[in-house]
Amino acid sequence: MPRLSEVIAALDNLWPAERAESWDAVGTVVGEPDQEVTRVLFAVDPVQEIVEEAVKLGADLLVTHHPLYLRGTTTVSAATFKGRVVHTLIKNDIALHVAHTNADTADPGVSDALAGALDLNVVGPLVPDPSDPAERRGLGRVCELPHPLTVRELAARAAERLPATAQGIRVAGDPEATVRTVAVSGGSGDGLFDHVRAAGVDAFLTADLRHHPVSEARAHSPLALLDAAHWATEWPWCELGAAQLDEISDRNGWDLRVHVSKTVTDPWTAHAASAPTSSAMGAPN
Repeated sequence: MPRLSEVIAALDNLWPAERAESWDAVGTVVGEPDQEVTRVLFAVDPVQEIVEEAVKLGADLLVTHHPLYLRGTTTVSAATFKGRVVHTLIKNDIALHVAHTNADTADPGVSDALAGALDLNVVGPLVPDPSDPAERRGLGRVCELPHPLTVRELAARAAERLPATAQGIRVAGDPEATVRTVAVSGGSGDGLFDHVRAAGVDAFLTADLRHHPVSEARAHSPLALLDAAHWATEWPWCELGAAQLDEISDRNGWDLRVHVSKTVTDPWTAHAASAPTSSAMGAPN
């Protein structure tokens, strides 16, 4: 069985910490370097529900996309929810490793996994990493559809292929417009509109789209926007990361058992659709 330090070295080779954004907090949060690793669990969020799943599974290592401590802290008291996560991990000899923005821009990375879930053909990064001469790494992906779809059909595919959430898929734009090219970015993407417009795509699928950036983007061009739940756009990366670690395990004869959590940790739990209205009715008084 490999030691944690060996597995972490393999993960760092996939997602080097130096490629994370300067504000990010990636790497190993909890773990004894010499402990043996036999079972690994991948998940998006390092929340108590996921940690309890790791305990029940008998995992030695939990790999998450989102950091536990993105900003500094002065306590790991179990009276706090993050401190309780740390205490539970340590008591059960479970290590925690985070790959966040360094996984976003990796080749393959978070947006490659999102594109794969939607059967899109990746052309290249939306925001290329200038340090990559091959121009394969970077934030987001520009993609082509094997066959044109309407915006409505693309939204339906996303709703079907991505994990189900209370939000589903929101659309801004003409539902019947034809889509041949689409940009995708797992996680929050409304800071990328300039890059999306420069790419000249027909649609952009991402998460956490806000009113004013969307309104301005729609005023700029007929670009269709598809807004999915943040968690749902990043979950496919868990399957990608697990497959990558499986391949490394096979190559090194480690015999790791690698799992992907299917627990929904999207914070939104319900959705109430508005009643159909006509534009003549206007807003309620």
